[in-house]
Amino acid sequence: MRMRWWLPLAAGTGVAVALGVYGRLHQPPDVVVDFPFKVWLATGAALLAVLQVISALALYGRFPGVPSGPPLAVVHRWTGRLAMLLSLPVAIHCLYLLGFRSGDPRVLVHSLCGCLFYGAFVAKMLVLGRPENDRGWAVPIAGGTVFTAITGAWLTSALWFFTR
Repeated sequence: MRMRWWLPLAAGTGVAVALGVYGRLHQPPDVVVDFPFKVWLATGAALLAVLQVISALALYGRFPGVPSGPPLAVVHRWTGRLAMLLSLPVAIHCLYLLGFRSGDPRVLVHSLCGCLFYGAFVAKMLVLGRPENDRGWAVPIAGGTVFTAITGAWLTSALWFFTR
């Protein structure tokens, strides 16, 4: 049975929109607590995302001579899990204490990328839950979207912080 592509897409879109709406409507507290380690957590998540892309390319056989098999799949899964784990405190801090902002183009792009990241992640996990012969091109598209979103969020936050 062919996968219903609209289900993961709708769920991911729903998560992204829900996060954006919550961030926009939520009234942040008057006192903003600085979380200085968030740029380092975000940087760690972004570096793990790069390892995700490299391991995914190797799993798809894009690096001749690099063995692709269960050990590499384990590395791919664990770098993804760690990246997500590192991103959560940063996202909670940004969403709850700062919200979804649109006054500055950099901040707007950052807010959009953050929401897109979690929406694309949900869509990717739903696609991965399907039988392997039913996934087709959806896994690389979802994975690429996750990587693009986390890279955009990192560029508009941690890199901006480090170069400021």
